[in-house]
Amino acid sequence: MSNTTAPVHLSSELLYASTDFSKLNWAENLWVQWYLLIGNPVIATGLLSFLLHEVVYFGRCIPWVIIDSIPYFRQWKLQPAKIPTPQEQWECTKQVLYSHFIIELPVIWFFHPMAEACGMLTWQVPFPALKSMLPQLAFFFVFEDMFHYFAHQALHWGPLYKHIHKIHHKYSAPFGLAAEYAHPAEVMILGTGTILGPLLYCFFRRDLHIVNVYVWITLRLFQAVDAHSGYDFPWSLQHILPFWSGAEHHDFHHMAFVNNFSTSFRWCDHIFGTDDKYRVYRARKDAMKKASKNKEDFEAMERKMMAEMEAEGLRAEAEVEAYRYGSKAKTA
Repeated sequence: MSNTTAPVHLSSELLYASTDFSKLNWAENLWVQWYLLIGNPVIATGLLSFLLHEVVYFGRCIPWVIIDSIPYFRQWKLQPAKIPTPQEQWECTKQVLYSHFIIELPVIWFFHPMAEACGMLTWQVPFPALKSMLPQLAFFFVFEDMFHYFAHQALHWGPLYKHIHKIHHKYSAPFGLAAEYAHPAEVMILGTGTILGPLLYCFFRRDLHIVNVYVWITLRLFQAVDAHSGYDFPWSLQHILPFWSGAEHHDFHHMAFVNNFSTSFRWCDHIFGTDDKYRVYRARKDAMKKASKNKEDFEAMERKMMAEMEAEGLRAEAEVEAYRYGSKAKTA
């Protein structure tokens, strides 16, 4: 890549002084124009990173807000009796915006200087080849999923749940906007898994471009929002890739409070046995579907079973909140 050794404090014009623009594609030329427009590469990268996060997050949430308002889609709603109201969505949006500007903005802004210190490229062109991106994305997904699994379990420990994670469990039937509805401390804790993977990769390999990180962040936000959407369509990814978690997997966690702590994949929950209640629930649901005489009969039985699971979840949540230091810990 050109100009890889130029000091970051130079103006954008000097950074690209030896660049042959005729050899760049349209995306790379747009990239250069952005840095030339802003003038300062540090500000340009920080601003672009935050704008990307906001546009992707809310851009992905908007379709789910629309879907929630159309009764036709209720047939695929995992908890069809619980549709978020406009007031709930607005209250959720305010908390999310607060976290974005107070917590995530500083983290996003300072991420790229840290990553650059570890060897990440930002303003440089041309972009890396697609073949280099795929293994990086695979590593980021696996690393984040494992980090999130253990961190999420820790947040279900009494004091951490009561004072931090409880906010995220406000909605037993989640919706897209609620993906980042969380206590600021939780945003920091679970967000670490998203940025630590790229930082570690930079430190050991030193061949990562921030464009690849942007692709990772985009995919991660899509995954998070979709997992909280509350809908399971026949074309949802988990029906194509059985190891993908998806909304159906995570919705159970919000409804029943227990099990299914991972984000993207089902591996960790299966390996460590934290999907046992979920698998029993799925088996009961499949058996009811076979035994029911008609759709109405099945829906009535399903509503009853879901109410039982939610009541059991409330009891499990109460036990976690009642935990006191020195008492025997109970796991969900």
